[in-house]
Amino acid sequence: MTDYRTIEWRDAVVRMLDQRLIPQKTVYVDCADYREVAAAIKDMVIRGAPAIGAAAGYGMALAAFRSRAADLHSLRAELAEADTVLRASRPTAVNLFWALDRIKSRAADSALVSIEAVRAAILDEAHAIAEEDVWTNKQLGLNALPLVPDKANIIHHCNTGALATVDYGTALGIIRAAHEHGKKVHAFVDETRPRLQGARLTAWELKQLGIPHTVIVDGASGHFMRTIGIDLCTVGCDRVAANGDTANKIGTYNLALVARAHGVPFYVAAPTSTIDLNIPNGDAIKIEERAAREVTHVGNEQITPDDVAVGNPAFDVTPAQYITAIVTEAGVAYPPYESSLRAMVERARALHQSRRAESAR
Repeated sequence: MTDYRTIEWRDAVVRMLDQRLIPQKTVYVDCADYREVAAAIKDMVIRGAPAIGAAAGYGMALAAFRSRAADLHSLRAELAEADTVLRASRPTAVNLFWALDRIKSRAADSALVSIEAVRAAILDEAHAIAEEDVWTNKQLGLNALPLVPDKANIIHHCNTGALATVDYGTALGIIRAAHEHGKKVHAFVDETRPRLQGARLTAWELKQLGIPHTVIVDGASGHFMRTIGIDLCTVGCDRVAANGDTANKIGTYNLALVARAHGVPFYVAAPTSTIDLNIPNGDAIKIEERAAREVTHVGNEQITPDDVAVGNPAFDVTPAQYITAIVTEAGVAYPPYESSLRAMVERARALHQSRRAESAR
């Protein structure tokens, strides 16, 4: 597989792999300003909750490095403005806000007494967010290995691979880890209308990885569960509420219902950065509504009559009762999620602190 990262910091420029053009083209976009990063997040040049979090961190680093502030007070005012702009780029993925909160906390350290020190601290935190994501994803894949039979048909929704993260992937990382450990897996990739992240991005990644796969239309999951048999479903998430309700790409809820009807285990891959213990349930998750054109057109081709009413929620919420387990970098959470998710967050915090301490030695 070609070695690539979805996002990188290169000499005070943020380089992103433009996911709007895959699989036809592999093009990188260079962002030299935090506003460009915010636009890239909104326009889905970069997408996937973990990748969005990393982009937000590097966007704040750009704000610090491009600032012409003459004193710390002015710099922090500019950083607050950049934070506001980046927070407004997409509303559902909690990693965006989690990463910005980390940067804000680091930049506010009273021990940072110069502009240079603030810049260095913000960039260091942005790098830490990115590197932690890679470790988190690989560990999540290892934790899920016991859940995957030695020979397994797996339905995967949307794209949750290296493209949706800094590297490796979450739910697709589960499939990747199983393949790398010698399990005979076959991925059934639903196309994921309307932006076709499954057909375009997941199939592209699986082809490069050499993992057997079949692209199916979104409505075919029940057919394949009934006829050939599916062993498990794996999906990612953009936010998990304290009770386990999970927001993910539109169509996830439908897939969970079909899986329940056929007795197929339904697993959510959730780095603990996507777990939001501050909200009680999925009703509190804001769902992004995107432009009608994503539904009325495929590429430049209009597929609907003119002037039709369109509903285009980017995400839906799957109630916790339909989720078999939630896989994190700290282990696998089972119901009741109110207690198991909190335990996973606490365990993950200790793991990450230990890793940071080791790297600092």
